[in-house]
Amino acid sequence: MKVLKFGGTSVAHPENINKVKSILANQNNEQIAVVVSAFGGVTDLLLNASNLASEQDVKYKESLKEIDDRHISAIRELIPVKMQSAALSKVKSELNILETLLEGAFLIGELTPKLSDKIVSYGELLSSFIISVFLKSEGLDVGFKDSRELIITDDNFGKANVDFKKTNTNCETYFSSNQHQITILPGFVASSKSGDLTTLGRGGSDYTAAVIAAAVNADILEIWTDVSGMYTANPKLVKQAKCVSNISYQEAMELSHFGAKVLYPPTIQPILGKEIPIAIKNTFDPESPGTLITKNNNGNGKTVRGISHVGNISLLSLEGPGMIGIPGISKRFFETLSVKNISIVLITQASSEHSICVGIADEDVDIAAEAVNETFEFEITTKKIKPVTIEKDQTIVALVGDNMKSHQGLSGKMFSTLGKNNVNIRAIAQGASERNISAVIKKEDVKKALNSLHETFFEENIKQLNLFVMGVGNVGSKFLAQIRQQKKYLRDELKLNVRVIGISNSRKMAFDENGISLMDWQNILDQGEPADKQTFFDRIISLNYRNSIFVDNTASAEVSESYSSYLKNSISVVTCNKIASSSDYGYYKELKHLAKEYNAPYLFETNVGAGLPILDTLKHLIASGDKVRKIQAVLSGSLNFVFNTFDDSTTFHDVVKQAQEQGYTEPDPTIDLSGIDVMRKILILARESGYQLGIDEIENEAFLPEESLKTDSNEAFFESLKKYETDFQKLYKNASDTDSKLKYVAQFEDGKAKVGLQQIPKGHDFYNLEGSDNIVLFFTDRYVDQPLIIKGAGAGADVTASGIFADIVRIGNF
Repeated sequence: MKVLKFGGTSVAHPENINKVKSILANQNNEQIAVVVSAFGGVTDLLLNASNLASEQDVKYKESLKEIDDRHISAIRELIPVKMQSAALSKVKSELNILETLLEGAFLIGELTPKLSDKIVSYGELLSSFIISVFLKSEGLDVGFKDSRELIITDDNFGKANVDFKKTNTNCETYFSSNQHQITILPGFVASSKSGDLTTLGRGGSDYTAAVIAAAVNADILEIWTDVSGMYTANPKLVKQAKCVSNISYQEAMELSHFGAKVLYPPTIQPILGKEIPIAIKNTFDPESPGTLITKNNNGNGKTVRGISHVGNISLLSLEGPGMIGIPGISKRFFETLSVKNISIVLITQASSEHSICVGIADEDVDIAAEAVNETFEFEITTKKIKPVTIEKDQTIVALVGDNMKSHQGLSGKMFSTLGKNNVNIRAIAQGASERNISAVIKKEDVKKALNSLHETFFEENIKQLNLFVMGVGNVGSKFLAQIRQQKKYLRDELKLNVRVIGISNSRKMAFDENGISLMDWQNILDQGEPADKQTFFDRIISLNYRNSIFVDNTASAEVSESYSSYLKNSISVVTCNKIASSSDYGYYKELKHLAKEYNAPYLFETNVGAGLPILDTLKHLIASGDKVRKIQAVLSGSLNFVFNTFDDSTTFHDVVKQAQEQGYTEPDPTIDLSGIDVMRKILILARESGYQLGIDEIENEAFLPEESLKTDSNEAFFESLKKYETDFQKLYKNASDTDSKLKYVAQFEDGKAKVGLQQIPKGHDFYNLEGSDNIVLFFTDRYVDQPLIIKGAGAGADVTASGIFADIVRIGNF
């Protein structure tokens, strides 16, 4: 014999009930018991109606009317016209009784547990009757049995305790003589020994099915719901969650206790001793294998089987020096909560005995706090113990697995993962069985925590990076194109799943929690909301994604001032904006410190040499114990392009204009030609070499006329270049006469730095530097006579974007 249970979503609408019929029609001819829940949402309507009635609010009639309409319309849609009359008569009669019960609650302004049970029972009683009539009308061999005649309980209304001896006898007697292939039973409802209607608690339909399965020694219990089994995590919160095909009773109990909604926690208890398998199946995908729960069924000895959570938790803490070494404190504490019928979800106590901390439901915490303070009133008055403290809006996250106890380092891996993503742990609990490791975190962090842990324990080391990109001009657009092109490679070869969640330019910004389509990002951005830097930051914080990276492709000082806010929230920063790292030395050091403190990398490889690995190489030199003594470099790709292109057959104005149009210069070309950009770069190199230096300490030998430097627009700047063309030609001629080339050189030595235009003779490392290439010479304790040379393309949107891309990959491998 088999026992099948169909949940509320499975019978929510006539369309769904037809799917249930198909599943039952395809069963073998063996005898089956079918337990059904109330139509989806009806139990909530009944609870709402009863609460409103007890508050003497006439709006309860609105819920009652909706309940009436749901059941009457189901009959009209499911049952043939010739069979409708009897069904309608029965259901309307029951609905009239329900109306009378609600009127009674309204008149007396009170809802007793006994009356509440009677009211909410109508969901299952009506649905089971309608479904049984429908199945008969479809030609199935169906009988109906009221569960109240089989399941006997005590008088604990709302969550009655089953008398298994009487219940088992009733079930064995009935099913041994039952002639129908299919028996429909209402879930959730039972009768007390005195004959009063009782209920088995929310989720009690699962429990009903388990009680019957245990009583008749069923071959299997099938729980049919709206998901294809138990998942490694809640699939609504973790998109990558996978169905667990096999799991043990103990693991299933742990997961269901910690929020796995597909199974009511007490369900396993009645059948555990008889080792009856439980199958979790999907009504809407019946061919899916689902999850099979059996004894010692741990899928090839895997460690962590699932990550679950239970929300709406508060922490209640009692602490004080008067607790240390005093027997009976814990007994009084827990006894107080027990008397108030408050269930404890989690317990933790330090070995010092200085404090006890428990996790309980949010709805119970105020009552619990008042009761505990009253119990320890004397100790609180004498200041031996402090009044209890409460932390609301918490969530318990738990790792579950039978074989976790035989694997070292799981706790460390769990807590390290949460720590890296700025998820603060408020309490920890782990039983001696080590089947469960639980941590209490803020409710707002639950999605990030679940996804981070799932990534660590289940996703084959695939790490998801969530990017928020500000600035999508030349560099930004190239960067997005590179991400789109390499997305598959990153996932397959580097195990990185890179998603762009938010983008912004100076006018618009757009977000997509599932990742912005990089095929159509321009249109998405055009249709976005008005850009605002603070709102952009606030949205990133509210999304609270793991492995979040802020990518700054702007040249904005205002944006660079926001880096500290990002880092303090464990959001990594990748930037080609040189302003932050070349600004006040204190801010530069603060950013480096924050990156370490909050475990959020701050990377700016493209600040010097675009895509060239200059800073990365320098970091490795310093880390290995080398000491930089001298740096000589051509660091401006734009200036190198200008002076490599400029000669007596061109004009300086035209060459600079060409450099700007090809993306070699900053939007404001004076930043490059004034030497400010090169000053920033040599400053960053000096700082990364371990020296404390400010930009005002760098000597700048400017070659531009003062008038050009003081222009207030690009148009005025380019006009001024025309005016001084003779001077620029003279610079070229002086170099050409000595068979030299003009290069804008940066130098750092003996703690001092300078930048300026120099004539480079033949044979020098800089002489043959072509196009927009950069070159850096590092003279160190190890590279004394022959410097370490890094040379290559040092300007252009493509190479700068590739440098940003490389920093993203570095964070992915962090």
